Amino acid sequence: MLYVVPTPIGNLQDISFRALEVLKSVDVILAEDTRTSGHLLKHFAIQKPLRAHHAHNEHQSIEKIIAEMKTGTTFALISDAGTPAISDPGFLIVRAAIQANVKVQCLPGAVAFIPALVMSGLPCDRFVFEGFLPHKKGRHTRLQNLQNETRTIIFYESPYRVAKLLEEVCTYFGTERLVSVSREISKIYEETLRGTAQEVLTHFENTAPKGEFVIIVAGNNTKIE
Repeated sequence: MLYVVPTPIGNLQDISFRALEVLKSVDVILAEDTRTSGHLLKHFAIQKPLRAHHAHNEHQSIEKIIAEMKTGTTFALISDAGTPAISDPGFLIVRAAIQANVKVQCLPGAVAFIPALVMSGLPCDRFVFEGFLPHKKGRHTRLQNLQNETRTIIFYESPYRVAKLLEEVCTYFGTERLVSVSREISKIYEETLRGTAQEVLTHFENTAPKGEFVIIVAGNNTKIE
């Protein structure tokens, strides 16, 4: 059995009762970073074997984990924050478990782009999630392909490249395209800035970006009455 368990993206009280029950009941917890997850588990007094499962070792470890599951061992998969497999490791082991006829359950829970999308004030009924763009190869092609996208567009970005992405939004989508930038969602310094791409870019040219960011970009021809 494999449980995919979302963990808080900021405030630890956002974790669900069911997530805590699952983490207490499984045999092994797979974590993106055992140090980060160790703090979470200690906070909730959960003592279970913790194994590292991340982008650098998942290809090598999956076969062994699946074999253990087939003998009856139950695993929970968690990431540093949010829902595993959403811009985090998880897809490969879920696919492998399904192919091996191992039961998979994904609990509902935290994912950063949903509150950012709702708080943006931009249309939420239809959207496209792009996550992190490639740093180099393929980045410009992805942006070019989105120029005529009419749905609301969602990006993840680190503080080191927020200004760069906003510059690219100005270049590919226009300086007047509406954007909303949220950072540190559910944490003490949570903040959302809204305006044109140029207005928000100017802000971050004068104020150093800090924290993890979700950038929401209005679709082409979106009009806010």
